[in-house]
Amino acid sequence: MAASPSTIAAPELYSHPARRASLGEGLWVSRLLPSRQQRMVGAWCFADHFGPSPVPPGKKAMDVAPHPHTGLQTVTWLLDGELLHNDSLGSRSIIRPGELNLMTAGHGISHAEETPPEHSNNLHGLQLWLALPDNQRNCEPSFQHHRELPRLDEDGSRLQVFIGSLGELYSPAQVFSPVVAAEISLQAGAGTRLPLNADWEYALIIVEGELQVTGTQQSLGTEALHYLAPGAQQLDLVSDTAARAILIGGAPFTEAIVMWWNFVGRSAEDITQARADWQAGTRFGTVTAYRGERLPAPELSGRPRASR
Repeated sequence: MAASPSTIAAPELYSHPARRASLGEGLWVSRLLPSRQQRMVGAWCFADHFGPSPVPPGKKAMDVAPHPHTGLQTVTWLLDGELLHNDSLGSRSIIRPGELNLMTAGHGISHAEETPPEHSNNLHGLQLWLALPDNQRNCEPSFQHHRELPRLDEDGSRLQVFIGSLGELYSPAQVFSPVVAAEISLQAGAGTRLPLNADWEYALIIVEGELQVTGTQQSLGTEALHYLAPGAQQLDLVSDTAARAILIGGAPFTEAIVMWWNFVGRSAEDITQARADWQAGTRFGTVTAYRGERLPAPELSGRPRASR
């Protein structure tokens, strides 16, 4: 997918700044979705970029106690380090860079994520959510871990698809909407051409370095979601220095969703019931492998509203 001259007009990306928050122990998170400017990208409804964060021996960069989810899929993708996943189905998985954790919440599941006892000295990655379509949002919960994912190395560039498909690369992960997620790595001075579906919308999350859109003056940096509206057939990128980015995209999601805390529903009543069930200790099971208390739900003030 090396870049080459083209008569196709270069697409314009719109950059929306991230919000920064601390998860403690020196771990910083950049919240990219949802934002005031951009609520979703295809079925993607949530995106956090965390780290890079040093992990001293005997410390945990991440320790997220058991918490519930409904109506979505969680996608965990690491750029550096390790994370331990435990859930109420009994699934246990240590994820490393280049591997995928995909959890389908459906009607309800709970899980915990933490730095494992044996770990390297850095943590860097992304937590992404996919809203489930209405006909699947109450399905049975499940968990998948994929170690082997399609990758293409070419002329100083690397493309690894972990959700959906891009060009001739197809992820084995089960999803329920037409979507894609891929990691793009460029060596200094390299470029790549990404084939796009003109009916889809896309976004780039720069996680290292800086990328330039070929044929334009656009320079794409970290701490922002770079959004591309439907209509583009390809995206040509180059970088003067080593750079990495995550591409997400998909067909525009036409259903209005209600998202509050860790729940995705279709009405305020969906959210209210999910919160009540979690507080009552029903519906979401128990993460027995986690040592510690689960997270209580925050207070629900006002009436959650649909958005898209």
